[in-house]
Amino acid sequence: MKLMCLAMALALASGAAAAQSGNCSGCHDLDKRKIGPPFREIGARYKGDKSKAGEIVARMKEGKGHPKVAGTDAELRAAVEAALSAK
Repeated sequence: MKLMCLAMALALASGAAAAQSGNCSGCHDLDKRKIGPPFREIGARYKGDKSKAGEIVARMKEGKGHPKVAGTDAELRAAVEAALSAK
C-alpha cells in the first residue's frame, strides 16, 4: 500500500498518468471523479497554499475528512505534494 501510493506520487510528480493500482487510485484519478476528487482538482483548489500539505497529511493519518491511511510522514507527504502539484 505504502509503495503504491509513493509510486503514484512519483508518477504524478513526473507528469505521468496516475498509477492504476494502490489505495490512492482506488478513490482518486488524475482528472476524473471517483469516490474522492481528482488530483487535478485538488491541485487547483490548493494552488499556492504551502500549508495545505501538512494539514492533509494530518487528516489522512487521523482519519478526519479522509479515510485513515497508514504510512510514514515522508511517504504521505510525497503523495500529497504530488497530488497538489497535479496539473
